[in-house]
Amino acid sequence: MITSINTPLAIKTHGLCKQYGQSFAVNQLNLEIEAGQFYGLLGPNGAGKTTTIHMLTTMTVATSGEAWIAGQNIEEDPVATRGIVGLVFQDSALDRTMSIDENLQFAAALYNLTPMQANKRIDELLAVFGLQDQRNKKLLALSGGQRRAVDIARGVLHKPKVLFLDEPTIGLDLPNRRAIWRFVDRLRREEGMTIFLTTHYLEEAAACDHVDFIQQGLLQKGGTPTALVQQLAETILEIDTEQPQIIADQLSPLFGEPIQEDQQLSFKITASDVDFSALQKTLGDSVSAMQWRRPNLNDVYLWRFCAPDSTVEKQ
Repeated sequence: MITSINTPLAIKTHGLCKQYGQSFAVNQLNLEIEAGQFYGLLGPNGAGKTTTIHMLTTMTVATSGEAWIAGQNIEEDPVATRGIVGLVFQDSALDRTMSIDENLQFAAALYNLTPMQANKRIDELLAVFGLQDQRNKKLLALSGGQRRAVDIARGVLHKPKVLFLDEPTIGLDLPNRRAIWRFVDRLRREEGMTIFLTTHYLEEAAACDHVDFIQQGLLQKGGTPTALVQQLAETILEIDTEQPQIIADQLSPLFGEPIQEDQQLSFKITASDVDFSALQKTLGDSVSAMQWRRPNLNDVYLWRFCAPDSTVEKQ
């Protein structure tokens, strides 16, 4: 076993696997994430995202393979690893019967912060979220957005080198989601923190420096969000029709097989010279609505996992 590596990488894995019986939740995962990077791991439910985070934060032991956080082999010294990572769970790890201060003081004690260090850091974090006046309130009395802010404060109390965010804004409204992302951006700028994100809100992942995809435990090739969108298509064509099979048969020879959801068809158009107005006239009354637009990261995700010919591409 290699106990440490001399590398600027924040996260490195080699052949990392998690197996339950005959099934692999994560299979031969190879990652190299640079220090200070905003990294996104995207995939459908059950793809292996949370299992990956649990292995990297030593919450569960890998079946095989190796992983390093900031050069430290996580299996060799899991306690040291926990001291340099922060984790915001999908589900809150806070005690709702306790106050904000009690929850954060308890977490600070786990990270061996002195009372002076803890109070200074708690003051800083609560000020960012405007929660100074709520410090002694029980979590039961807070809104969902405020509780999530405290979850994130708990995860970064000890100024970790790597922060893992597992669906950090799920269930929150847009203003609260924006507030959290402003704070995460501040952490990166001011503290040089590496961020590892999983999310179902793909517009959030668009801000990542690099994203990869995972399906059935297998890592797929990724890239920068901008490059992935550019590589996908020139245009996305969306058609609502009561005759989806007829329209699909008519347009598939031109544009390839569409993604179909009920009576809506989505085609990815790679050519830049398609006359959509003329196409709309040709289709006439056979379509009830038609629009064309630039693709985004949501489209990349859909065509990875929902397209008729979608396949798993191992890295």
